[in-house]
Amino acid sequence: MSVRRSPSSLREEHSPEAIAQRLAEPRSVSYLRDFIYGAIDGTVTTFAVVAGATGAKLGATVVVIMGLANLLADGLSMAVSNYLGTRAEQDQRERARQRERRHVRLVPEGEREEIRQLFAAKGFAGDDLERIVDVITADEDRWVETMMVEELGYGPDPTVPWRAAAATFAAFITVGLLPLLPFLLDAVDDDLVPEPFAWSTVLTAAAFFAVGSAKARVVGQQWWRSGLETLLVGGAAAAVAYLVGVGLDQVV
Repeated sequence: MSVRRSPSSLREEHSPEAIAQRLAEPRSVSYLRDFIYGAIDGTVTTFAVVAGATGAKLGATVVVIMGLANLLADGLSMAVSNYLGTRAEQDQRERARQRERRHVRLVPEGEREEIRQLFAAKGFAGDDLERIVDVITADEDRWVETMMVEELGYGPDPTVPWRAAAATFAAFITVGLLPLLPFLLDAVDDDLVPEPFAWSTVLTAAAFFAVGSAKARVVGQQWWRSGLETLLVGGAAAAVAYLVGVGLDQVV
């Protein structure tokens, strides 16, 4: 959960000097969404293989082979998909920016009127409104970026596609490996883990809860509530996977 700052501390952080220093710093980028996405999907996907194979009464060696193959293949697939998806969003943003720049150059009066109406809707009027229009439209880059935010709804996006993909892949592999660990140990020595599926279930539940709790520390939620929410959602998906495995075993 986020830490509450005292009024005096907040005042210090909002002094002109502190504000100037903070705004001058490079914009930090959070890849939390990519990490959570990879971690949850990796855990569910791997447990789906484990649960399905267990439900179908397959041996530990088969579970390990299927689990590792699925972990690497799906992890890479998700990372590539995330990379391409992020690139596509950036390309879409850039096309919109170039379109607005073209409109500013070809129909400047129409674009000025758009700025005027956008800020009139915010409550500005009269001379104040006209000064805002004059200031914004005096610089083409500022004009275009204002249209990107105010008209098209784009915010700043410093996301690096390969970093987003790397965060997804790393989370998918590291967290997604947990449901498979008991079966890896069982494949090495049958006596190390007497009930591999039970331990896999425990590790999967712990992974869901830990990921949810970690997310809560970043977004300012109650850690236990976020952990339970992630556990319930992920656990429901895992339960479905197990039931599918049992069902297939009955059919086959």
